[in-house]
Amino acid sequence: MKRAYRYRFCPTDAQAAELSRTFGCVRKVCNMALAARTEAWTRQERVSYHQTSAMLTAWKKTDDLAYLNEVSSVPLQQALRHLQTAFANFFGKRAKYPRFKSRKKSRKSAEYTTSAFRFRDGELRLAKMSEPLRIVWSRPLPEGVSPSTVTVSQDAAGRWFVSMLCDDPGIRHLPATDTAVGIDAGLDHLLTLSTGEKITNPRHERRDRAALAKAQRRLAKKEKGSANGVKARRKAARIHARIADRRRDSLHQITTRLVRENQTLVIEDLTVRNMVKNRKLARAISDAAWSEFRSMLEYKAQWYGREVIAVDRWFPSSRLCSACGTLQDRMPLDVRTWTCGCGATHDRDVNAAKNLLAAGRAVAACGAGVRPQRSSPGGQSAMKQEVSRREP
Repeated sequence: MKRAYRYRFCPTDAQAAELSRTFGCVRKVCNMALAARTEAWTRQERVSYHQTSAMLTAWKKTDDLAYLNEVSSVPLQQALRHLQTAFANFFGKRAKYPRFKSRKKSRKSAEYTTSAFRFRDGELRLAKMSEPLRIVWSRPLPEGVSPSTVTVSQDAAGRWFVSMLCDDPGIRHLPATDTAVGIDAGLDHLLTLSTGEKITNPRHERRDRAALAKAQRRLAKKEKGSANGVKARRKAARIHARIADRRRDSLHQITTRLVRENQTLVIEDLTVRNMVKNRKLARAISDAAWSEFRSMLEYKAQWYGREVIAVDRWFPSSRLCSACGTLQDRMPLDVRTWTCGCGATHDRDVNAAKNLLAAGRAVAACGAGVRPQRSSPGGQSAMKQEVSRREP
């Protein structure tokens, strides 16, 4: 099973300059190839990866683009391969049309294959560099494993990362169990389980909201393009990075525990993209990171041999009585506890989690309403199950 290990590293001045040039060349090649393919698309022609690779060879021979020869050719070729994948996803109706990379907003990264790096005795040397990267080994790589690809990146806060993709023999399917859990996502509580357990919402963004607002006010007063503006932008980015790191760490702990303890996990197929259009709840929904939680749950379930079932977003989990099956006409958001005509009193979130679990078990038992789930991170497609919209 492929797994990526990401580490911080501290480049020397020469390495930082070389990597910055590589990032710029990768962005330039990607944008030129996208422009060429877009122009051909207007003529109802398709350009393949091999054609863009031939274009790259021709570009390197021109005087204006001769600087492309100064960096390793492998990241440039990998950028063309990623663009080919983006177009394949577009034509397969799995993604939107590829966009041009921005110098200020796009992620700075470069991917190296085995021909462009050397990993030996815990030292990583990239092409065009004489010294190894000074990596902070926060955890060891699997014993006897060498990376197949290496991706170097720099975030908005100025931190440098190296990600190594390896075949991890330590990822094995866990022993099968008969446990299943329904998971209802919320804002008052991040997650509510069908067992009655409620996981507190850490609200990571709220903890640093005052510091973030102060940093952004200072950034707004700086002159655009000035050195002080760059420093202020970097300081605001560090706060954003700290929030994101805490959120990611919390989600990793939660999803790992849920996957290890349960064979089947039933969630709701939420359209977060539409939900954040609500101006009153957009900040809280974004801070909850429901999409990231689902992605982690899906790829970890694939690793450990678990099953994730996504119930259609229109399934009335909150309005349906988990005891007798009676459907309530309406259920405003401010109603957190309600009593059914059968006499059962329900906590809104726990009741929704129980109904999700029941719907997921129905799918596992009869296979009704099963369809392919979205692709997991890293491009590895995982066949999950999703309950189609149905009347209760």
